[in-house]
Amino acid sequence: MNLKKTFQSPDLPLSSLLDDIKRGKIQVPEFQRDWKWDDDHIKSILASVSLSYPVGAVMMLETGNENVRFEPRPIDGVENPEIGCPDFLILDGQQRLTALFQALYSQKPAKTKDVRGKEIKRWYYINIEHAIKLNNDREDAIVGLPEDKVIRNFRNEVISDYSTAEKEYEAGLFPLNNVFDSSDWRRGFNEYFDHNQEKSKLWDKFEGEVVKRFEQYQIPVIQLTKETPKDAVCQVFEKVNTKGVSLNVFELLTATFAADEFILRKDWSLRKDRLKKKKLLAKIENTEFLQAVTLLATWQNRNTCINSGQAAENAPPVSCKRKDILNLSLADYQKWADPVIEGFERAAKFLHTQKIFSARDIPYSTQLIPMAAILAVLGDEADKEGIRAKLSRWFWCGVLGELYGSAIETRFARDLSEFLTWIDGGAEPITVYDAGFNPSRLFTLRTRNSAAYKGILAILIRGGALDLRTGYSIDEQSYFDEKIDIHHIFPQDWCSSNGIEQERCNCIINKTPISAKTNRIIGGTAPSDYLTHMERNAGISSDHMDEILTTHSIDPDFMRSDDFDGFFKTREEALIKLVEQAMGKPVVRGIPMIDIDDDYHEESD
Repeated sequence: MNLKKTFQSPDLPLSSLLDDIKRGKIQVPEFQRDWKWDDDHIKSILASVSLSYPVGAVMMLETGNENVRFEPRPIDGVENPEIGCPDFLILDGQQRLTALFQALYSQKPAKTKDVRGKEIKRWYYINIEHAIKLNNDREDAIVGLPEDKVIRNFRNEVISDYSTAEKEYEAGLFPLNNVFDSSDWRRGFNEYFDHNQEKSKLWDKFEGEVVKRFEQYQIPVIQLTKETPKDAVCQVFEKVNTKGVSLNVFELLTATFAADEFILRKDWSLRKDRLKKKKLLAKIENTEFLQAVTLLATWQNRNTCINSGQAAENAPPVSCKRKDILNLSLADYQKWADPVIEGFERAAKFLHTQKIFSARDIPYSTQLIPMAAILAVLGDEADKEGIRAKLSRWFWCGVLGELYGSAIETRFARDLSEFLTWIDGGAEPITVYDAGFNPSRLFTLRTRNSAAYKGILAILIRGGALDLRTGYSIDEQSYFDEKIDIHHIFPQDWCSSNGIEQERCNCIINKTPISAKTNRIIGGTAPSDYLTHMERNAGISSDHMDEILTTHSIDPDFMRSDDFDGFFKTREEALIKLVEQAMGKPVVRGIPMIDIDDDYHEESD
């Protein structure tokens, strides 16, 4: 088998790399972040090159592949490059090459930052005598001078002036932007000292030990050929760019679309502003949005192939993995972007009906991706009662079955196709069919780190839970105005004083949605005491308080007698029934206790 190599790894002269950068033959893709090295980083790399120390390999991508089209831009500091379309794009090594270009090749002061992060401009020099002395730290020989090459004190008084060549000669400071063509500076240096023999020897030694190292310095370059697939470029970048900002598919697709003069980042910014108007959608990320768009594009592509007579097993799959997003065409993006935004907005509306009002209370934010795709396809059809009921069942099976914790891209694709088939009379989606709830899970749900924990909070509110103090139903307004959260029913202090195990005290069975003010009134007292106190202060009759407790699936008798064991047993069964109603299927009792602990810390009430 003849496998074509997809990369080359030559060692290239630093001078030729910098020249190619100046001419525009080497540029950076648009998704690369701006240059940000500070003064100390620049001095360090200059010192390393002056000693012929390695500074690491550079990775570049050969241009010319129509399937991997990235919008290029010149390296910071390059002005008016003679070549508009580069031969190579830098994937790794931008910071190093930009530092070396600005310090050694641009003939302008480098734009950098001081230790406080303040933007400054610096010319870089090397102290000749210091550089060639044994045992001296080479980095101490590198000098950064201000833009006017004059050093002043805090009163703005001149301390040193190196603003002319003659002053450079006198101080023995060699400008590093002359290092690849030092003959004129050397001639001026010798003439300034009237060809003094000692000064000439000093220069000769410096030239041999420092200047020649710059001239002969080579950098290992890994060149990915233009045959390299786009998803491989993304994967390689993420692995090598450990010191920079990790590249995601949105940034890579941004660079791809920019080649077609479409600014994806600007388009997403407008869509993000629209989503943020809905509290539930404020945390939707650009990659999640692209996944939903890709789901629909691949779903339509598969249906088109099947409708044209292609066998289903040979048709392209519905998918939203990274490689699929990277292959998304601009035409498909523009076709599905608006419907997906509407799909997310419909998803927010649906979550409201399920009594989920805050982004932090969404059990699985990832489940919104297939939901948005489904609702984008259905449009107004999603308002039909029968479809709403199926959507609700699918949602709660995913949440309470805890099915969106891993391998989610595969489930996204399956859910989209299978749900749409289901509403047309087909079989239940696998997410619905496979979902199960182990009753013993109630004992291990302790914080909102678990999707099922947040799910049970929502189904309690959905079931009509009223605030214990005010008797108000928990709708969106009261949820935020009253600061509704989930708190202990039998307080922690009471449980501790009465020998109740922490595991039982802190699990979901002993918690319910309560307003912040009500929770403060409860404090650490016994249920019989705080119920009496609230009845007296709020003017609530005991019978009405019992009705309120019942809306929380709590048996009032056990609360009034401070019977934790009786309360615990009856509420466990009540919560299981709520789970059954939400999932639309029975829960099998008697399953052995499962050992799951996905709660990282215990939230305080």
